[in-house]
Amino acid sequence: MKNILFSLVFSVMMCGIGYGQTTWIIDPAHSSIQFEVPHMTVSSVTGSFTSYAGTFTSKGKQDFEGAKIITTIEVNSITTNNMERDKNLKDEDFFNAAKYPEIKFESTSFTKTSGNHYKITGNLTIKGVTKEITLMAEFGGIISINNRQKAGFKATGTINRFNYGLQWNDVLDNGGLIVGEKVDIIINAELIKQ
Repeated sequence: MKNILFSLVFSVMMCGIGYGQTTWIIDPAHSSIQFEVPHMTVSSVTGSFTSYAGTFTSKGKQDFEGAKIITTIEVNSITTNNMERDKNLKDEDFFNAAKYPEIKFESTSFTKTSGNHYKITGNLTIKGVTKEITLMAEFGGIISINNRQKAGFKATGTINRFNYGLQWNDVLDNGGLIVGEKVDIIINAELIKQ
């Protein structure tokens, strides 16, 4: 009898823990992970990663306050529309894709700042180095289509590539860097409710 009672209580507790949680996954066909970095101090080069996966676990059905994000990006999927440059980015001077095939992000907080705007803080891991970053996100809303719910976010942030060991560079005659130190991140995420 004690075992039955214990099992019943445990089941109720576990249901309570999971209650109200909703899982969403990133739809790669309608999402993008892009970056932009200054080039020769006068322009910028843009690129993207085309292979990635991510989940959002939210506490409420319509509100992402306190959501948990886990995202994994395949380094070899990097593209800047230049084969020679892409090869260089995958080599040891930059991402070293052979040794560090994945970039990972795991959120530690997801806070509403006002209206449909959120502040996302989390740990970004590149080349085995983990640093805290902050992204500012705009929530596009939730719609229902073909009996599926979808949600959308646009998030932006900036990192210093030197902090992650992406340190190759050369200096111009005027003292500027050929490849800029700061990298802007632009993420458009369309989520599908599970």
